[in-house]
Amino acid sequence: MPIEEDLFEKLRVELRRGSLVLAVLGALREERYGYTLRTSLEEAGLPIDEGALYPLLRRLEAQGLLTSEWREEAKRNKRFYRLSPEGLEILAQLLGEWNAISESILLLTGKDK
Repeated sequence: MPIEEDLFEKLRVELRRGSLVLAVLGALREERYGYTLRTSLEEAGLPIDEGALYPLLRRLEAQGLLTSEWREEAKRNKRFYRLSPEGLEILAQLLGEWNAISESILLLTGKDK
């Protein structure tokens, strides 16, 4: 892989990593278990490995932004996640920040015209 493509790929991964937190929080306004969350992210164009998703979910829950509950569904135990009240508040703040950053980038790159 030429250096330019390698550099782009590293920067793309870094950009996506921060975006995925926002996407996961947004998707969990509605209760979901891991597989359906992963599927909805993929359908929205944001695929994520299980090896990245579950540690992210545990971290967000430890930060108080998510709640989870084990339930049996179709004779299988599944862990369902949803935003906590604090998570809903943080999501609103992060969306505001995301929008401000997007507007700034558009202004700086001349794409607002």
